[in-house]
Amino acid sequence: MISESNFNKLAKQGYNRIPLMCEILADLDTPLSTYTKICNLKYSYLFESVEGGDKWGRYSIIGLPAKKIISVCGNKITIKENNKCIEEYNTNDPLAEIEKIQQSYKVPQIENMPRFNGGLVGYFGYETIKYIEPKLKKNEKEDPIGSPDILLMVSDEVIIFDNLSGKLFIIVHAEPEKNNAYINAKKRLNTITEILSSNQIKKTHLNISRDVNEKDFVSGFTQENYEKAVDTIKKYIVNGDAMQVVLSQRLSIPFESKPINLYRALRSLNPSPYMYFLDLGDFQIVGSSPEILVRLEDNTVTVRPIAGTRPRGKTEKEDVELENDLLQDPKELAEHLMLIDLGRNDVGRVADMGSVNLTDKMIIERYSHVMHIVSNVTGKLKKEMNAIDVLRSTFPAGTVSGAPKIRAMEIIDELEPVKRGVYSGAVGYISWNGNMDTAIAIRTAVIKDKTLHIQAGAGIVADSVPKNEWDETMNKGRAIFKAVSLAEKGLT
Repeated sequence: MISESNFNKLAKQGYNRIPLMCEILADLDTPLSTYTKICNLKYSYLFESVEGGDKWGRYSIIGLPAKKIISVCGNKITIKENNKCIEEYNTNDPLAEIEKIQQSYKVPQIENMPRFNGGLVGYFGYETIKYIEPKLKKNEKEDPIGSPDILLMVSDEVIIFDNLSGKLFIIVHAEPEKNNAYINAKKRLNTITEILSSNQIKKTHLNISRDVNEKDFVSGFTQENYEKAVDTIKKYIVNGDAMQVVLSQRLSIPFESKPINLYRALRSLNPSPYMYFLDLGDFQIVGSSPEILVRLEDNTVTVRPIAGTRPRGKTEKEDVELENDLLQDPKELAEHLMLIDLGRNDVGRVADMGSVNLTDKMIIERYSHVMHIVSNVTGKLKKEMNAIDVLRSTFPAGTVSGAPKIRAMEIIDELEPVKRGVYSGAVGYISWNGNMDTAIAIRTAVIKDKTLHIQAGAGIVADSVPKNEWDETMNKGRAIFKAVSLAEKGLT
């Protein structure tokens, strides 16, 4: 932990948030048990990771309840602090305002501090595209969920869980302009440490138990209408409007269990590179996404397109047969190559000329219920660009929209019956130092008013078979179907 004299020196240099950190051994705890001990209020979150489908990531991030919240609905930005509105105004470019807010936090880089120690954490919903592309501004669809287009927490108290060493790094950001800032931040660290040292883990189970199966999920599209929409897209493709359009359907079901129980079930059944639980007060987001939207780290931009899907086999032999079938499927390969090109173009808009590279090409990654074809594109960020520029360039992913992106999204707006909201947007963070890590919000549930909503899509191309595309959306939803069933049976 930095000394008080060094703290005062940093304050004189103009830093308005200064992190203090302490380290404790927690080898008998898990990120999930730690979260349930400390985060019993809204506006908290838990991020975990499993790499390649079977290897736990080294670090997990726990965000303690945030005091300041930024939400965007349409062109209105609302900023709340301690549940009170402190600012509300209209703007034509909410992303520019978020950029200003992020850059207003001056935080020093302190030696041995974890790479993420605070920042703006939350989501950018699919409709964020209307702030980027003028052609898509008029998307005023029915919105049964009613979540903000963007919601970000100012996360200045975090716990980084080192899964390798069993250590916790507790970080509190002090505001130097406040009286006794250093002393109060140390006291807060001590308070958090005491809570974590207790053995009290809050109960997450309820006295409920009910059986749930796939047939209980109600589609807002219906299979008949979805397949008709696939045929409509195929006509657009034949007429040259688009090469591919990702058509999704939403499924909803009453949900009585605690939202954290869905996360517990999902992380057990479907471990993925991006696992997240966000308690946003009125609603919760629970996800296990295999796919990065975009990462910006040390000025390197990374996108990792995933396209091409098969269900997992029951044996290793079946897995290998399905992999070979996937890699020899002309439709899947054409779709994936199209999305590699789209990824290159997206990165190329913000990267130095000649720096864009394809570092993985069409490898297979296996997950609990499906396998995918995956590629990796990187580039070196231009000096004048930042995280919001990168988000503008890459949002949304081609894997959840189509190609060419803008026309594909116009067709999506025409055919899908409701706003997508969180689905197919981005969940993650922009850190104080300008780094960014975001997942595509797929394999993700939104829980609000005791109703759970999930959404899944399929990439429609010229030779798509409508029933097969419907089946693909159901395959992609299967991990969450099973997690809901497990949670509702009274997970303890």
